[in-house]
Amino acid sequence: MRRPVVLALLAMGLVACSEGDDSSSKTDDTQKDARPEVSVHKVSRGPVENIAELPGRVQSVRVAEIRARVDGVVERTLYQEGTDVEAGDPLFRIDPREMQARLDSAEAILQRAEATAANAQQDLDRYEQLVTDRAISRQDYDTAQVRTRTALADVAEARAAVATARLQLEYTNVKTPISGRAGRARVTEGALVSAADGTLLTTVEQFDPVFVNFSQSSADLLEMRHQVASGELELPDDELVPVQLVLENGREHKQEGYLNFTSMTIDESTGTVALRAQFPNPDHQLLPGQFVRARLHLGTWPKGITIPQRAVRMHDRGATVMRLDEDDVARVQEVELGQMKGGDWIILDGLEVGDRIIIDGWQQARADEPVTPVASERDSSSDNERDSGRHGR
Repeated sequence: MRRPVVLALLAMGLVACSEGDDSSSKTDDTQKDARPEVSVHKVSRGPVENIAELPGRVQSVRVAEIRARVDGVVERTLYQEGTDVEAGDPLFRIDPREMQARLDSAEAILQRAEATAANAQQDLDRYEQLVTDRAISRQDYDTAQVRTRTALADVAEARAAVATARLQLEYTNVKTPISGRAGRARVTEGALVSAADGTLLTTVEQFDPVFVNFSQSSADLLEMRHQVASGELELPDDELVPVQLVLENGREHKQEGYLNFTSMTIDESTGTVALRAQFPNPDHQLLPGQFVRARLHLGTWPKGITIPQRAVRMHDRGATVMRLDEDDVARVQEVELGQMKGGDWIILDGLEVGDRIIIDGWQQARADEPVTPVASERDSSSDNERDSGRHGR
């Protein structure tokens, strides 16, 4: 009788153990299911373009101040304000009558001087034979030579006066020395202008191409030179630094420019180095004085790190990401950001190759708690490309 009872108790114990094991496994599965599922990106290195973004101002390549070069009254304005003009186009006309009278007077003086010089030359020619025949003294002949030289000098002076008067007459037609866009007139018809004061009539600015002036911190420049010397940063072989502009509305300027000037001195007040780039501007989209942001392509980091923008959280103290440790526990990791490249941040410090960071689902993840990692579409596509490359080989 005792044996059947023992067997029944053993059977009940086995059932209880079985139920206990099932409940334990169910608890583990429940804990795993409670972990939030996150999309994870694995950090790797690759070529990353070094882009520095600096604020700048647009400047005209050439600016001509059109000023009065003769005294007189503005007779007529010959251009339309705000329009494009070509080099040599007349912009203003100053009353020419006074300058014309001066030219006429100078030409009359020239004619008289030429007549006097011709007469003196004839006398000298006659005296030359007479002095040979000893009909006149040597002193009279020398006096005739001096008189001839003086007359010729008077002719040269009179010709210079004629040239000056003719030039003054030409200045009554005020022309632009460069092609560009003419600004508003600073004087009206009937205004008295002065050459001595250099009365400003208008300005003409050349808008194609244009300059963009900006400055870079001397510390950043020194750091870049150190990176180039150490091999961390590679500069282009042609030494041309391309520059892209971002306009005030956030759009990029269609035309790419190049850095064409770097100052060899540092501004003591700001600690910066002056830089300048030149841009084609056929559509006159860039205007002098306009604020822009210049993106300088300063070489390439052969072993740079980039991560998706959505993986980064910005705080008052800086930027952080959620990094997974070996046990899939989320840890808050501070990172130092560089420039934005497309939809990725360039990471200067804080991450190493092989680190796993959360790019999607970090809103559900909590610091120092485990998560369920899933490879991101970005990493999956990269793995597929590598696999297809291996199969192809």
